[in-house]
Amino acid sequence: MKFVLSYLSPYKGRMAVGFLFKVVGTVAELVLPLIMSYMIDDVVPTGNVLALSLWGGGMLLAAVAALLGNVKANRMASKVARDTTERIRSDLFCKTLSLSARQVDEVTLPSLVSRLSSDTYNVHNMIGMAQRLGVRAPILLVGGIALTFMVDAILALVLLASVPVIALIVFLVTRRGVGLYTQLQRSADSMVRKVRDDYTGIRVIKALSKGGYESASFRAVNEQVSRNETKASVTMGIANPLLNAVLNLGMAAVVFVGAYRVAGGNAMPGDIIAFTSYFSIILNAVISVSRIFVMLTRGGASAKRIGAILDLPAELVPMPDLPAGEAEGDGADVIRFEHVSFSYGGAPALEDIHFTIRKGQSLGVIGATGSGKSTLVALLLRLYDPSAGQVIIDGQDVRRYEEKTLRKKFGVVFQSDFLMAASVKENIDFERGLADEEIVRAAQYARADEFIRAHEGYEGMLTAKGANYSGGQKQRLLIARALASSPEILVLDDSSSALDYRTDAALRKTLLENMQDTTVVMIAQRISSVRFADKILVLDGGRAVGFGSDEELMRSCEVYRRIYASQHGEGGDCDGCN
Repeated sequence: MKFVLSYLSPYKGRMAVGFLFKVVGTVAELVLPLIMSYMIDDVVPTGNVLALSLWGGGMLLAAVAALLGNVKANRMASKVARDTTERIRSDLFCKTLSLSARQVDEVTLPSLVSRLSSDTYNVHNMIGMAQRLGVRAPILLVGGIALTFMVDAILALVLLASVPVIALIVFLVTRRGVGLYTQLQRSADSMVRKVRDDYTGIRVIKALSKGGYESASFRAVNEQVSRNETKASVTMGIANPLLNAVLNLGMAAVVFVGAYRVAGGNAMPGDIIAFTSYFSIILNAVISVSRIFVMLTRGGASAKRIGAILDLPAELVPMPDLPAGEAEGDGADVIRFEHVSFSYGGAPALEDIHFTIRKGQSLGVIGATGSGKSTLVALLLRLYDPSAGQVIIDGQDVRRYEEKTLRKKFGVVFQSDFLMAASVKENIDFERGLADEEIVRAAQYARADEFIRAHEGYEGMLTAKGANYSGGQKQRLLIARALASSPEILVLDDSSSALDYRTDAALRKTLLENMQDTTVVMIAQRISSVRFADKILVLDGGRAVGFGSDEELMRSCEVYRRIYASQHGEGGDCDGCN
């Protein structure tokens, strides 16, 4: 909750003015029953029409002041809630983009989506309601009780006896509610995860006729959310009936005692009418207070979840004090792994990887699924830090670089990359302000220019995830995006899997002819995609079992020979392929 207060700090002036309007409107509401009591007991018996008209006009003015004050205050509260939540949401989104891959894995993407959507919505409601009712309800409650003492102290004491019971109910229900709403948000995270997975794989689900199974699976997750929501709602919802019951019992006692006092001449009828009016005000105030506690409970749980993300430390910060790493040979090496090991928390994903690639050379990485190929790319880009060893680029440990400086060296196509629902040009440019000539040249290098022009040209729109293009065409658009900024290092992580052999070969030829100064790292499942590389790294179970040219590996690496044999129809046992 502290971070919410810090976000509200810039709006202290606006909130103070809003509170002032709210106080004026609320006090005007409290004055109305008092004026009515005086009119009934003192003005009406005199028959003075002028005095009655004047006091009636006073009631009208008080009613107008209450209306205008509350409306103005509510409008200002809504603006504060809107602006504050907008800043929180913006900062939270920026924070999620700066999280390390390890932190994202730990929090999970569905949880981040939930915090950015439903949690910020809950905080918005909390801020708005705290301003609208957080001022009005306490003033009505305290002011109403105080004015009942002015009307009749004996009756006020009878009513006041219910206050300790009310406070106890609010305390117990609120304490229980925080844990329940936190549990509810966690189950909502699971539902977001399920929806995201199913929508991402909707075509597979349909193709395998698994709609019924996935519907049943979603129903189970949805029912868990409903159970948690019901539990939280029932627990928090019990507050209103209990509070009403306590106050109604108190009011029954007040009416009983009041009837005796009027009969004994110790109270006036107008006082009793005013007292019942104040009772209604107090009752509504108590209901509003209970609503505030419900919203504070829910919003507080959401604020805690948002704050947990905003408070996460920056993990992948530059470490300029690390040893830079010494270049080997003539010092022209661009990429060097020095005995690098890495684990996601269990068994090592990579273990003691050591190799060097010179400027302008190409590196092919091949191995079975789960052998650590994509992990190697993640370490190269410093999405994770190695558990041991050093990843060195241009003679410096990647941990010494500023993030932007490091990433500008790369053009990357990941295994699971994405295309925006935007034009072809916008997808290739990707908000980098590239010239049209650079975009067209990159598309030509990626063998994409021909089909782009055959579609609707570079201004033609892609649908969500590029669904109006084939798999191979989407991969070539992604390769064009990576090539467009003329990167020093080009990383292609299984980016030609949907290309036919002819297109794949043509793409490799184009890269060799036109990007001779670019160091290329190609991750592939097909041996034909990496055979052209200057150096090939063969991974097996996270360990390097071969490193050299295609010719060298065919002589010295059994795993590489098995992959070749299996993919060229020569049979044999294939431990090193998919």
